[in-house]
Amino acid sequence: MVEPANTVGIPLNHTALLKDELDIVIPTIRNLDFLEMWRPFLQPYHLIIVQDGDPSKTIAVPEGFDYELYNRNDINRILGPKASCISFKDSACRCFGYMVSKKKYIFTIDDDCFVAKDPAGKAVNALEQHIKNLLCPSSPFFFNTLYDPYREGADFVRGYPFSLREGVSTAVSHGLWLNIPDYDAPTQLVKPKERNTRYVDAVMTIPKGTLFPMCGMNLAFDRDLIGPAMYFGLMGDGQPIGRYDDMWAGWCVKVICDHLGLGVKTGLPYIYHSKASNPFVNLKKEYKGIFWQEDIIPFFQSAKLSKEAVTVQQCYIELSKMVKEKLSAIDPYFDKLADAMVTWIEAWDELNPATKA
Repeated sequence: MVEPANTVGIPLNHTALLKDELDIVIPTIRNLDFLEMWRPFLQPYHLIIVQDGDPSKTIAVPEGFDYELYNRNDINRILGPKASCISFKDSACRCFGYMVSKKKYIFTIDDDCFVAKDPAGKAVNALEQHIKNLLCPSSPFFFNTLYDPYREGADFVRGYPFSLREGVSTAVSHGLWLNIPDYDAPTQLVKPKERNTRYVDAVMTIPKGTLFPMCGMNLAFDRDLIGPAMYFGLMGDGQPIGRYDDMWAGWCVKVICDHLGLGVKTGLPYIYHSKASNPFVNLKKEYKGIFWQEDIIPFFQSAKLSKEAVTVQQCYIELSKMVKEKLSAIDPYFDKLADAMVTWIEAWDELNPATKA
């Protein structure tokens, strides 16, 4: 098994890429001791910590990190009645951090994710790889069999149309995990000891028209390009479903990226996922979603946005109307979720007013 990297002795990266253009968003209910391992890579950046659960609890952050911390009281104060769209007692609360950030890029990571090592034993700077992914084009309209053709040592293969080689802007970089896989509860229960030890040295663009299950524990995106669609749904406390927050966002994001001609990459970088959550607790959270997803996936596969939808917000509002029209028959929850999607966009626009040209 590839173990997490011990980063002690690694000098701080004083030439941090996009230092003033990127925020790191972390949802948590506990002290952030895990940041010590990440210090060489993340300390140069600004952190936005979204504290879930009891707002009276004090969260400890290691010294030397530049951060702002928001708890539920802060969310209620800043958003007022619109705070209802931000999930409570669920890691989906992280999307509040996306909303209050003023940076172009976001990297979000869970507090049980450690620094991985590559097969040569070198500590993986996950943030640096995410930035590389976001700063080079994607190729969603034609698959390159050497995966990412923009990577050093690779190129477009014979037969790849020259008219498509310029690529499109990359909106999302989706990273992977060593050790504990991102499994649903039934798979956890039948494979309790399974661990991911395969380090696949590859990045690829997810083709247009293809959905994917987005995991929020190791994720980066261009906030300017796709930020308003990165709503992690209405999950957790008071809701009939959990653990579908990031996947819901991923399905919405992919439909909108396909419509607007933007790219989504997956593969490198890896993090080391240290802790498996309780599969019985997860099953309770996922139970309805396991049934619902059989209708949700075809819904997103067939969703078509209008040519009048030219901004992410317009696309997202159109999707919310489709959710209300097509999915509310499954359960009244989707009517509530559709309303929350609209509230999210309204709150986003209030905190991020459009600048006049």
